[in-house]
Amino acid sequence: MTFPSRPEYESLVYSLLDDNPEVVGSTLHLYSTSALTAIVEGRVTLHNGIVLYIVEALDFKVGRIRRYSYTVFRGDKRIRWYDSQSHPEVPALAETFPHHLHEPPDIKHNRKPAPGITFTAPNFPTLIADCVALGASVAAGPSVDSDQEP
Repeated sequence: MTFPSRPEYESLVYSLLDDNPEVVGSTLHLYSTSALTAIVEGRVTLHNGIVLYIVEALDFKVGRIRRYSYTVFRGDKRIRWYDSQSHPEVPALAETFPHHLHEPPDIKHNRKPAPGITFTAPNFPTLIADCVALGASVAAGPSVDSDQEP
């Protein structure tokens, strides 16, 4: 799969609400930082009450996401975040290296593989699907507590 062009990525950002029925709000914006780079920043709100905060640094010349920060909240509780900080000492993360997620309990140290998260394609579809599933599991289970900062 080829990384989207800038106009294609912009279309993804600005049509998120129309293309995803589980999304009820989006403040995402794509800001140019140069002719071939941009920042995507904002939040996506889902029907289930989950709010996903997104920051991406995009490089259209090389066709990749250079950096990202994806943080998931339910109310004022941070219940998950995704990052790409390398943890080669954790064999369980090898399948999606370096991408992984953090979630309770002990959110800072509880790392799990993050299938579908990549530097080479838009992560919105994976993130929205994960947040829909997470909202269902949070609604079905006990209260989730975020006990540590990243």
